[in-house]
Amino acid sequence: MKNFAIIGAAGYIAPRHIKAVKELGHNLSIAYDKSDSVGIIDSISPSSEFFTEFEHFQEYAYECNKVKSTRINYISICSPNYLHYPHIAAALRMGCDVICEKPLVPSIEHINKLAKLEKETGRKVYNILQLRHHESILKLKDKVKNEPENKKFNIDLTYVTRRGKWYTKSWKGDDNKSFGLLFNIGIHFFDMLHFIFGDLQNYNVHFFDNTKAGGYLEYNKASVRWFLSIDEKDIPFKVKKKQDTYRKITINNEEFEFSKGFTNLHTKCYEEILKGKGFGLNDVRSSIETVNVIKNSDLLFKNDNKIHPLIKNLIK
Repeated sequence: MKNFAIIGAAGYIAPRHIKAVKELGHNLSIAYDKSDSVGIIDSISPSSEFFTEFEHFQEYAYECNKVKSTRINYISICSPNYLHYPHIAAALRMGCDVICEKPLVPSIEHINKLAKLEKETGRKVYNILQLRHHESILKLKDKVKNEPENKKFNIDLTYVTRRGKWYTKSWKGDDNKSFGLLFNIGIHFFDMLHFIFGDLQNYNVHFFDNTKAGGYLEYNKASVRWFLSIDEKDIPFKVKKKQDTYRKITINNEEFEFSKGFTNLHTKCYEEILKGKGFGLNDVRSSIETVNVIKNSDLLFKNDNKIHPLIKNLIK
């Protein structure tokens, strides 16, 4: 049995981490969040220590690490994006392995700094890349792998998820804290595309503002027109009254279904990490590079065939 601590216990994603620890038969020793709205812990791990000040959390973990039976083996990080790097660095220096939500960090420079810290501390950083464990995505990856080397798939990726007025007033609506739309909701998909179709070869950016973005990405084995949005106006009328999220991927004009199978993916991530098979720093480099080249690119309209249909509607 391993001992875990969690940073950011009051966040939206934290319950999935806490449940993963419990479902795999391990112990959540300590939880920390500056907010005390952590009642979810009572139904999962009521005996966990809880702190609202990081210094007290850190000191308690230090005392735990003096004794083999109470030593903190892993620290799970679910804090706001801009705090990931300092929290990861602190956890490594505390002598713990780290499991961190995405986006891990905003730049390759941060990845390189963490790689040095891994060497200095002898500990390891893992990122939650749950789509890499999704059954449908793994089947698609195998299918692509078995196709001729020179075959390219034509992909349309559309993801629209409604966000209310609270969003712009929270840390998620502050680019300095969230690193923007592409990191907030896009990082999953850019990692998935790299995981299935190989390295990024070319790209164009066709539209970019605070609520939506889209463009063209060319990978070793795919040409991708993509569109991401948090504006409910972009949800197709036929589904708007039924759901507040629209997720669609077509491959060579055929819809790829992966709307189900998300329930236990965090637990699967933890299971693989505990086996020593988790996704480390090198696994996240490509998606972080992709987001940064998009963010730093000028808008370009060169070939209508490469422009996502929803973007065509925006620029008419």
